[in-house]
Amino acid sequence: MSTYLACPVRYRWTYVDGRGRLYLRAKRHFSFGTTLHRVLEKFYSEDQTGAPVRETLMAAFDESWVDAGFSTPEEMSEAYGEGREILERMSEEIEQKPRPGKPLYIEKRLKFEYPDFTLIGQLDRVDEHPDGSLEIIDYKSGRSSISSEEVGDDLAMGVYQLLLSKLHPDRPIRATIIALRTGEEATASLSAEQLAELEADIQLLGGEIVTQEFFELEPRPKALCASCDFLRLCQKHPDFREEPGS
Repeated sequence: MSTYLACPVRYRWTYVDGRGRLYLRAKRHFSFGTTLHRVLEKFYSEDQTGAPVRETLMAAFDESWVDAGFSTPEEMSEAYGEGREILERMSEEIEQKPRPGKPLYIEKRLKFEYPDFTLIGQLDRVDEHPDGSLEIIDYKSGRSSISSEEVGDDLAMGVYQLLLSKLHPDRPIRATIIALRTGEEATASLSAEQLAELEADIQLLGGEIVTQEFFELEPRPKALCASCDFLRLCQKHPDFREEPGS
């Protein structure tokens, strides 16, 4: 949905037209984020009772390292060192200030069937708290800061809360984003009224996406074109004209 809102043509090349896959390039930030997500998935999915936290995280980091997308060995070495620093800090936080909740789901795929489409979300982690409430935890490897306002406005976090509420309608639910580079985190929760409003918007947007005539779309230059893998495809369209300075 975020891709469609940003650029329907990018959505076409990403999800509809198979030719787009030929233009996708590996990116260092995706590889770095994938590595850290794999480490945390492994750590929280397995019984770590009595295991040294730092050593366990570092072993998982080496096993999970993804080296695609780095332009030079030096760039990869820098990212590797940064990853170890992040996990060093996390190991101290886990040992000194454990979170009050316990993981209920790790990398949980949720879905809900609407008449015209299926809404799907992949949750990094869901913690169950002693009072029965559920906390969605989302890791952001590229962020250094986060605010509760940003969490409350984040489309994915809203979708996750909506999907989890379908599975657990009787549980209070909140969402937390953790900026892995600093450990900073923020939490927000959508009310029942806000979830109902979001659901209505999602149904409208989903209906628009599934009825969109993607092969009839004409690409229009946007600020995001400069970093888009599909720019060369759009440039082949006879009516595509990049704006001066783009």
